[in-house]
Parts: sequence; C-alpha cells; structure tokens
Amino acid sequence: MARNRRHRRSPRLGTQMPAVRQPFDEPCPQLLVVHPVFLSGRSDLGDLGSARSWYGSAIRAARSAQDPLLAAYQAGSLAQFEAHAGNGAQALNLARSALRYLGEQRPAVADAWMCSVDALAHAAIGDRRAADRALTRSRAVAEKIAHEEPPPWPWVFHFDANKVAACRVTCGARLGLAEWVLGDDVEALASGHAKQRALVVLDLAAGHLAAGRIEAAFALASRALDTGLQYRSGRIVERSRAVRRSLSLTSPPKVVRDFDERLHGVYL
Repeated sequence: MARNRRHRRSPRLGTQMPAVRQPFDEPCPQLLVVHPVFLSGRSDLGDLGSARSWYGSAIRAARSAQDPLLAAYQAGSLAQFEAHAGNGAQALNLARSALRYLGEQRPAVADAWMCSVDALAHAAIGDRRAADRALTRSRAVAEKIAHEEPPPWPWVFHFDANKVAACRVTCGARLGLAEWVLGDDVEALASGHAKQRALVVLDLAAGHLAAGRIEAAFALASRALDTGLQYRSGRIVERSRAVRRSLSLTSPPKVVRDFDERLHGVYL
C-alpha cells in the first residue's frame, strides 16, 4: 500500500483531513470515486435519493482515505448535482467544502470547474451577479489549463471555454435571461455527450421562450425530447415537461400541441 501512502502526501493537498481508524488496511482511493455519469444514470431513472446516498458514501470514503483531492472532487460533483436539482443553498455549501479540501494551490481545471459549479448554485437561488462573476472567473481560469502540467487524479477530465458556455446557457435558463441563453448557444452545443447536449438544448428552448419565440423554443424542445426518449432518460423528459409548463396559453399554437401529444403517455 506504499503507493497509496505516496498519493496521500501529494504536494497539492489542501485542507488536512482528520485521521480515521480503519478496521482493515486502508482502501485504494482510486476505487472510491463515484463518476458523475453513473450518478446521472441514477437521476435519469428518477432515483435522486440513491444518487445522493452514493455521493455521500463516496465523500466519507475519500475522507477516511485522507485524500482531499478525491473528497473535493466528490463534494464538487454533489454540489453540481444539487444545483441542477434546484437546491442552490446546499450546492453553495458543498462547493465551499470542496474548495476547502483543495486549498489554495489547486489545479486550474479544478478551479475552473468549481467556479462553474458555483455559478450554477448561484443561478439556482436567483443571484445573477454572483453567477456572472463565477462564470467570468471560470472562463479566465479555463484559459490557463493548457499551460499547466497534467492535473493529478481525479481531475483528469477536459474543461474548456465550451464547457463554460454550456454552463452560462444553463444559468441563463434558470435565471430567465434570454440574452445569456441565446448568446453562447453555438459554443454550448459542442459540449458533452448526447444527453448533456439535450439538456443544453432544453435550456436554449427556455431562452427562446423567455424571448417570446415559441416556434423556435418548441422546435428545439422536440429535438431534445427525441434524445430523451431514445436514451430513456427521465431527467430529459421531466426537463421537457418543465419547459412546457413555463408556457401558459389558452390557445397554444400547433407546434405546442404537437409537443403535448408527444409527451402524452410517456412514463419515464
């Protein structure tokens, strides 16, 4: 287990983790990570409670292994999860915990990503200024990533200006700011896998609705719904329903009636 002990002594460690007695030999930290894609699968199934339970277990395990880098990654992932769920205050608290674990000498990719999470949390509580500040910092720090050495595990993922653009679109949709949503839409759609892009498309649809462009909004929402049905993603379908609920008309146009027809009888 010498390899694990070397991992704990990483010079990038931030907050000192409390010592915890283990009944067996210490676990390998690499086995403790819970990947956000796995948890998005749980939320796709509507199983938010299990997703939170997995995150909580992963954070406790990382703390027990005295691995602040891993604890920060898991706390940040849970913060992002709660922000998307609309629990802004909880997301902010988790994001602050993640930053404490990382300390001041954090990798640029970690800093940029945590700023984007912070922006999502502020958007969830309706704080436009704080969200804008976090997005501005995220974009600035993201530009430094290419000039750094490869980051330590588990911060080995791609983060760039496109990811910041996608985050801005999502924040704009939460805040009802059409100018945020529609300004970065081309960049944002280049980000992530198919399900992530579908969620961004739904945020774009919300922006078009905020700007009064009903036809464009539901053309986009229909595209995203196609993806949700293809992947059997309850999260995408529920977000589609949320977009539809945001429009209240006594005589909706045909594009909206067609959308309603497609949603009717969908149980995911």
